[in-house]
Amino acid sequence: MFIHPTAIVSPKAELGRNVSIGPYSIVGDDVILHDDVRVVSHCVIEGPSEFGSGSIFFPFVSAGQVPQDLKFHDERSWLRAGERNIYREYTTLHRGTEGGGNLTVIGSDNFFMTQSHVAHDCVVGDHVIFANAASLAGHVVIEDYVTLGAFVGIHQFARVGRDAFIGAYTKVVKDALPYARTDGAHAKCYGPNTLGLKRRGFTAEQIRHIARAFRLLLVSKLNTTQALEKMKEELSGFDEIDYLIKFIESSKRGVTK
Repeated sequence: MFIHPTAIVSPKAELGRNVSIGPYSIVGDDVILHDDVRVVSHCVIEGPSEFGSGSIFFPFVSAGQVPQDLKFHDERSWLRAGERNIYREYTTLHRGTEGGGNLTVIGSDNFFMTQSHVAHDCVVGDHVIFANAASLAGHVVIEDYVTLGAFVGIHQFARVGRDAFIGAYTKVVKDALPYARTDGAHAKCYGPNTLGLKRRGFTAEQIRHIARAFRLLLVSKLNTTQALEKMKEELSGFDEIDYLIKFIESSKRGVTK
């Protein structure tokens, strides 16, 4: 373990093996840093919060702070993050509120570029990329293998489905469809994220099924309910299509088309 002489570490913090706390960093009460976590310098990490092994905090990260929510009244809440996450400069991560179960959850193997923001009560999956200044409002769900472009803003309570690509500067106010490319100041869906799916190892058959589903949903003259029925007739039984149908049917805000 290494703690720089200028760092301030609470005696109530728990540090694993090979943890490194760099110059002028602050680690507060009830912070848990697992093995091989590296805090480069000038970071503030408050608790209750927990960060998995192998994660790296670059300068000026602020993690585990109280939420930016006027309904928050110092109730005990948590931020829990998984392993091998990279938090670049000025990333901000907030704890949960009573209205969201007092918990913000971040998975593993995520890359948060400069000025990324995760608000209270969000749930972020694994292998997610936040480009510079991508921001989540409260209670947002980001599923696995999502890419958020620079300056993307996600409205509170919205969801982004797995393997989605959200273009830079996009404002997402409804749920963003899985496997899709969504873009624009007034977000629109532009069909399947074909290049991303190929990079992820989806087979040609899987991509063909997904493309057919999006043609029914976006290009045909069917409304959403009719398109879903057609998908069930033609494509039911394929895992990715069943998941897409379930995502749409469970949407509370509606989906971006």
